[in-house]
Amino acid sequence: MNTDYSCPKARKVYRSFLGKLLRNYMIGLLLTVLVVGTAIVPTQVDMTPDEYQRLAFILLVSLACMGVAEWIVFARHIRPVRQGLAPEADLEVLRKAYVRTHRLPLLSVFRILVPHQLSFSIPALALTVWMLHEGLLSFPDFYVLVAAMGALLVAGMHAMLDFFLTTAAIRPLLLEIKTLAEQRFRVELDADDHVLLPIRPKFLVSGMLIGTLPLLLFSIAAHIRLHRLEVDMFQNYWGWAGMILLIDAAFVYMGARLITQDIERPISQLYDAMNDIKEGRLTKVQNVYSDEFSKLVTGFNMMVGALQMREEESRVMLDSYFVTLAVALDARDPYTAGHSLRVAEYSEQIGRLCGMSPEELAIIRKSALLHDIGKIGIRDTVLLKEGRLTEEEFDQIKAHPALGENILLQIEPKEVMAPLLPGVRSHHERYDGKGYPDRLAGEEIPVLGRIIAVADAYDAMTSDRPYRRGMAPSIALSILDEGRGSQWDPVFAKAFVDHMRKQLPSIPKRGA
Repeated sequence: MNTDYSCPKARKVYRSFLGKLLRNYMIGLLLTVLVVGTAIVPTQVDMTPDEYQRLAFILLVSLACMGVAEWIVFARHIRPVRQGLAPEADLEVLRKAYVRTHRLPLLSVFRILVPHQLSFSIPALALTVWMLHEGLLSFPDFYVLVAAMGALLVAGMHAMLDFFLTTAAIRPLLLEIKTLAEQRFRVELDADDHVLLPIRPKFLVSGMLIGTLPLLLFSIAAHIRLHRLEVDMFQNYWGWAGMILLIDAAFVYMGARLITQDIERPISQLYDAMNDIKEGRLTKVQNVYSDEFSKLVTGFNMMVGALQMREEESRVMLDSYFVTLAVALDARDPYTAGHSLRVAEYSEQIGRLCGMSPEELAIIRKSALLHDIGKIGIRDTVLLKEGRLTEEEFDQIKAHPALGENILLQIEPKEVMAPLLPGVRSHHERYDGKGYPDRLAGEEIPVLGRIIAVADAYDAMTSDRPYRRGMAPSIALSILDEGRGSQWDPVFAKAFVDHMRKQLPSIPKRGA
């Protein structure tokens, strides 16, 4: 790919990002070294100027080893990001760059705790032990252990600081990578499937480090200060200090856990509600919070309320659209005026009698309203003919279910019309397999088709036509009853017949 959309900007963002990483790294390192050094270094250690020079040599050698090792690891970590910002990068390379950028805060922790720590500590400890053995250094041996613990403290505090600083630094880079993906490939990158560090471990570990590292630092500094005191209290110092550290760790863990749960709870509820919205269920969140989450939940619920209002408006408009189509269809023939509306009412009643859900009833009603939409394609000379139809003319009438399905297939959005198609196509199928257009039998016929067939037949029998008067409701119901299991679905026909017979005194015969 030779098209270069915004590479100068990408390079600028990348260079700024590298500058921030270097600055943050140095700030974190200097702060931790300063804090730990202030507490540990000023001790009552008597050393000659030569020994200070040897310690400085050890420090420089260790820092050099650390710098080389860390740069090698960092170059490997950052390589996918650099490749993703190249003009020739394809979509998969951009995706990898996006995911890797999200991983950089965790990788910074790994880099500091493993290559950084080991490449510094191993040369420093090896050189120090060798110089102690050769008599080039004269301080007590246990200072080596203290130094190792101090290095771990530096690394732990530095890793925590660098994690949060890197988290802030990657945001402009993430936005730039997302922009490149949209410009080049019209794709929106998302990290939903790449939750690299959940809130719980992040808060728990951070809380533990914040609460225990200062206390451990104090314990080491106190040990150094008091090591020359030959008293019983100092001999049991680490037993006492260990107990205090355990109590502190337990307290910090419980506190961090409670804080984490307090933050996780509203986030989890909002996340569940958003998943409900994604699946079509507009769910509000109970607002039981008294902090900033209260405002967030209120805003979310306002958004859901607006969506509910728009969905209701859309539903009413769509229902009106279906009714308008049905009325327009029925208007072609004054003798069938209101037929589609009545079939929709009867079909919905059958669904309700059979315990169907409100969502299913809505689909039944819409499909029934449009069940004869294919008759739009039938010529008036055939559709409105008062006498007996010829075989060729009846074949044209029999084509209207498939024609109706084809008409609805042209309407957008297709996913709205798709559930209605089975009822439109199959409402003239017979339970015994002698219907049309597909000669389906029994439960091969879609449920919508079996329900609408009963409602359509009843309204056709009880409505007046130019060539005959409509039947009495009792006679039509008897015909439906006799045709259960042959022409009509036995369950749906029985439910409708039983219900309508209870209403017989109040059912008028359909007139012209």
